[in-house]
Amino acid sequence: MDALDSIISPLKPILSPITNNLPGPLNNFAVSLIGQQCNSALIQKLDFSAANEACVKLAISKALGVAIISAASIVKIPQLIKLVNSQSAIGLSFLSYVLETASYTVTLAYSVRNGFPFSTFGETAFIAIQDVAIAALILVYSGRSTGAAAFIAVFAGVLYALFGPGDLVDMKTLSLLQACAGVLGLAAKVPQIWTIWSEGATGQLSAFAVSGTAGLT
Repeated sequence: MDALDSIISPLKPILSPITNNLPGPLNNFAVSLIGQQCNSALIQKLDFSAANEACVKLAISKALGVAIISAASIVKIPQLIKLVNSQSAIGLSFLSYVLETASYTVTLAYSVRNGFPFSTFGETAFIAIQDVAIAALILVYSGRSTGAAAFIAVFAGVLYALFGPGDLVDMKTLSLLQACAGVLGLAAKVPQIWTIWSEGATGQLSAFAVSGTAGLT
């Protein structure tokens, strides 16, 4: 930590006026991530010495969490763009996206209802939303717009059951579902592989979306 502090120290005259005058929303965001004490030590005072080692480790952990969430927020965008531009669902498996959505939704519900920090599960929320959009578009571009509407309705019902008042799905059941979520996520790859093999081409499948999701899961 002292080595890091020795690198930052010469830059303090330049950085201090900036870090001490951050816009309110940005400063509040930093405080929400690492707390007032660490925010004061690391951002306002730029003190990365061994005395603040715990704060430095916390900041690194939070920064990685934010980076993962940021990547997840766009990881399926290339697939969405490719779908919309081509208006074709060739090479894409609806079942694969349904299973993946189910896996992420269960994990999201489990994390929220256990009160975990958003930085630990935020990526699942963004990927789940993108998966729902892709699954709906697959149906639309396959000539099954009614099916797309039904899928959205069913998904809304599942969200209500998992997050709605009264806890229609109790924590014991949700814990069991969470234990199966990982297997479900792996199983989601099988229909997509089968679709590619049976059609003999990747069609409109985006390589970036596939590799990006694999890196986040």
